[in-house]
Amino acid sequence: MQAVRIHRFGGPEVMALEEIDRPNPSANEVLIKVFAASVNPVDAKMREGKYPVVTEKNLPYVLGRDVSGQIAAAADNVSTFLIGDDVFAFLSPEHGGYEEFVLARVDEVAAKPKSLDQVGAAAVPLAGITAWQGLFDHGGLRQGQRVLIHGGAGGVGHFAIQFAKAKGAWVATTVSTSDKEFVSDLGADQMIDYKSEKFKDLVEPVNLVFDLIGGETQHRSFSVVKSGGALISTLQEPDKARAADQNIRVGRYTAQPNGAQLQKFADLIDDGKVKVVVADTFELHEVAEAQAALKDQNLRGKVVLKIAG
Repeated sequence: MQAVRIHRFGGPEVMALEEIDRPNPSANEVLIKVFAASVNPVDAKMREGKYPVVTEKNLPYVLGRDVSGQIAAAADNVSTFLIGDDVFAFLSPEHGGYEEFVLARVDEVAAKPKSLDQVGAAAVPLAGITAWQGLFDHGGLRQGQRVLIHGGAGGVGHFAIQFAKAKGAWVATTVSTSDKEFVSDLGADQMIDYKSEKFKDLVEPVNLVFDLIGGETQHRSFSVVKSGGALISTLQEPDKARAADQNIRVGRYTAQPNGAQLQKFADLIDDGKVKVVVADTFELHEVAEAQAALKDQNLRGKVVLKIAG
């Protein structure tokens, strides 16, 4: 089968499209014929050697963390899925999605949303789980509460807005001027232009800041969190001393595969409560261009690799 692997860390040039052996599932695993794979910022971090889970001892390494496709084989002890079932999955780091067939633990996999094609389904797992776990598992967001989401037009952000609204929360988000209408259509209640407006002057205190930007944006976010609220980031650990002074709970987290949560997303999508936005698609041999597309500051939604028809 074909796969995109790296044999050393570095720039886009280290990615190679190669022929490798097709794997076979062990206990509690399924083999997925991959139709599409999502492209995420963490893929570039792994390629560059900046993601601690992947080290030189893991090389050569297949990149990619989430996929959609069909069950091609299953271990003898797996009864949850049948051959030919349409599925999607957020993979653990030991398996990469930029390949024609990938192994996945059965608890990482869920039935693909019926209303999505394979490309749309591939756009969901990592970004969706990152948004869900940040808002609810770590942020504790509840119905009737207020949340400020930094970077609401991106892959994770566009899911976070919709998940928060589905939960019954009030949502503010920082975006560019050109993305205000886009996030309004997703359900955002207040849109702030991060280039020309200061969110700390415009947003009334919130229960949660969900930070997908980091840096000075995170630092300024302390001013809008209510006492007893939370500031949760995917990028960097917020200032714990300042948080203690303001009675704010803070944290930085890494999303974890969870097939049960994926099934919740599938239901929300099929019920019309969440829509998936694919910004662009690329063929497997265009993986360098796909990763480069993530640097577009005005990217709306997700970038996806098309691997099989």
